[in-house]
Amino acid sequence: MLDKKDEVRAGDVLAFSHPETRPSELRPADIPLDILYEDEHLLAVNKPSGMVVHPGSGTGEDTLVHALLGHCARQATEGGGGGLSGVGGVERPGIVHRLDRETTGVIVVAKTDAAHRGLAEQFAGRHLHKEYLALVSGVPRLASGTVDRAIARHPVHRHRMTTGEGGRPSRTDWKVEEAFPPLAALVRCHIHTGRTHQIRVHMKSLGHVLLGDPTYGWKPDPGLEAVAGAAHPQRVMLHAEHIRFRHPVTGAELLLRAPLPEDFCALLAALRGA
Repeated sequence: MLDKKDEVRAGDVLAFSHPETRPSELRPADIPLDILYEDEHLLAVNKPSGMVVHPGSGTGEDTLVHALLGHCARQATEGGGGGLSGVGGVERPGIVHRLDRETTGVIVVAKTDAAHRGLAEQFAGRHLHKEYLALVSGVPRLASGTVDRAIARHPVHRHRMTTGEGGRPSRTDWKVEEAFPPLAALVRCHIHTGRTHQIRVHMKSLGHVLLGDPTYGWKPDPGLEAVAGAAHPQRVMLHAEHIRFRHPVTGAELLLRAPLPEDFCALLAALRGA
């Protein structure tokens, strides 16, 4: 048995056992979806907060994938065809990109392999345009700017990301849409890259952590609590507001928008009325 302190040198032979892998048996779930767009090649969903995109360690049978399988099963029953791309593997049918569990907003799903490959090429080549709305703590000194800082896994807290050397290039353009001094600001973010927690990390690097994001240092503010009342943030206040891309089959330009969820609107209304 190897210990974590043991050194492995060139020429050493290691023997290990590999557990048998079994294909996933995902079952369709009858979970309502807010469909923003759909044709025979792809669909777009307005993902609610709390929904995990695909199955993984510790997830149940209430992920977006389970809901999509249920949606496609109903379509097949009604004679309308239906299916999801298999390019992403058995655990992630149709999934081309992801949103964090608490993040709301538009997510695009491939129904065919051709659509999946075409969408994946646009994501990889950065040929599409994604914008988010975020509520951040405090008000940035500037009205707009760009954060061009590499992002890497935190060396100690592995569930977090951080800016610094050795990370992957990451760029976020941001603009203050509304300011609610001194408590908060509504910021529009255009991401050129799609790193894990990118907006959350980049805004933290500016000193303006997202409201409701204790992972990156947010703490309840008595002043905000007094203003927000019942609308005080219970999650990370981040919303994928729109995405613009070329249809992977027809070539037509699509602009898909997701309306803000109720909790986001309620907090905005409270801030505007303060």
